[in-house]
Amino acid sequence: MKLSRRQLLAGTAGAAAGLGLPHLVRAQPGGGSVLRFIPSTPLPSLDPIVATSYVIRNHGYLVYDTLFATDENFRIQPQMVRDWQTAPDGLRWTFHLRDGLTFHDGSPVEAKDCIASIARWSKRDAFGQTLAGFVAEYGQEDARTFTISLKQPFPLLPAALGKLSSNVPFIMPERIALQDASKPIADAMGSGPWRFEAREWIPGQNAIYTRHAGYRPREEAPSWAAGGKVAKVDRIEWLAITEASAAVGAMIQGAVDWYEQPAIDLIPVLKGKPGIEIRNVPLGLILLMRFNHTQPPFNNPEIRRAVMMAMQQDDYMQAVVGSPEYYREAKTFFTPGSPMSTGAGGAAAMQGDLAKAKAMLAKAGYKGERVVLLAPADQPIAYNQSLVTQDLLKQLGMTVDLVSTDWGSFIARRGNRGPVDAGGWSLFHTLWSGADVLNPALHPLIRANGQAAWFGWPDDPTLETLRSEWIATSDEAQQKALAARIEERAFAVVPYAPAGLVQQPMAVSSKLKGMVMAPVQFFWNIEKTA
Repeated sequence: MKLSRRQLLAGTAGAAAGLGLPHLVRAQPGGGSVLRFIPSTPLPSLDPIVATSYVIRNHGYLVYDTLFATDENFRIQPQMVRDWQTAPDGLRWTFHLRDGLTFHDGSPVEAKDCIASIARWSKRDAFGQTLAGFVAEYGQEDARTFTISLKQPFPLLPAALGKLSSNVPFIMPERIALQDASKPIADAMGSGPWRFEAREWIPGQNAIYTRHAGYRPREEAPSWAAGGKVAKVDRIEWLAITEASAAVGAMIQGAVDWYEQPAIDLIPVLKGKPGIEIRNVPLGLILLMRFNHTQPPFNNPEIRRAVMMAMQQDDYMQAVVGSPEYYREAKTFFTPGSPMSTGAGGAAAMQGDLAKAKAMLAKAGYKGERVVLLAPADQPIAYNQSLVTQDLLKQLGMTVDLVSTDWGSFIARRGNRGPVDAGGWSLFHTLWSGADVLNPALHPLIRANGQAAWFGWPDDPTLETLRSEWIATSDEAQQKALAARIEERAFAVVPYAPAGLVQQPMAVSSKLKGMVMAPVQFFWNIEKTA
């Protein structure tokens, strides 16, 4: 019997009653324009390189800048870079910084800062790690000119440095970027449009940003992360109002201007209220099921394929958002609608056919091995997907144990590589921004490099070879053909199973004008009217 949406959401959405003004919302003395924002979660730390958290990524875009950036047409544009040259053999790149770039303490941004920042980022990010394998050495010609010498051509170098989402290669002062890439930094000194007010930061409660008067935006119109980043509000207050009904109440009363992730069940409360607009984030969020490839039963690709054959994406999307207004099918490993998304092999691999899946499972030799399904109860999107999968695996005749945890315990346990009887796990659900899965170079979950891969540790040399071939070419037609081969291979070896694409609407005050609608929450170009 399928679980109803009412059953799935019991205890997760809360009621819309008792909408009140939270104590965190307060008047700002001293005048100046103030934008009050409710992020998806409180800001947990300051380092966007160590962590892949989207809330830390958004913080990063406020206080840092990037050498290159991705625009709304998925093109890479110069940002801090004024111009650059590439040697005829493609082995030496020379970059010149724009004039007038300064950090928040007034010191100039220099080539040494860029070199140190790229080197630190490339130790943590999957695309950066790929780039690092091509780098022979970094060099500095003068204070605003640096070089990257390569062992072999890497035509995607600007794309790596202009990566849109986690981890973004933000430029930090050299003294900070030289710190250990495995340990979070404590100093958020950047050169971006706003400065982080460390003395006003209350972890778990709020984060405050003030306009950096010394920032010099580019002259082009803003387009996603590219173009002119003009700070039109003087102060930005991130308010950690974690109770959904209280956040909705603050939005209705006009005490806050922007609510990043209102609960879908409370959207009807906000819709139609004077002065509030509901907007969908471009590209959406990709739902997915991640298998442990190192432990039974999912170390067997035939069993992974059997489970994927049984999946109905509509069940997962209904459980997460309910209304078809906020979701779409996504039988693809790259963001639907993006240049590299082909869906090759998806229709055949994901038929939602329970009878066929049972036959595949029996043929694969499943013998009742225990399946541990990790489910973070305080993360509704992941948890609701998990409830659907629990029901599905039971229908398939699998022995499933849903382990409900808090987020912190989930994070700790998913790193356990041991068997389920020793605290390990079999599968879990999560979501990724469409901005992170646009192509093979960016996509962290398409990696199949074994113990070096993301949690689940898939190991498939063929998939890795195809990815390397994609990275080695700059020909768009060839890239598209390789992307199709990658998707076909991924549907065969199943590094993970896509469960659909959902939209996460934002609630925005009609007083905010000029917002850059993008997969990342950007604050430049916004002005707050009376």
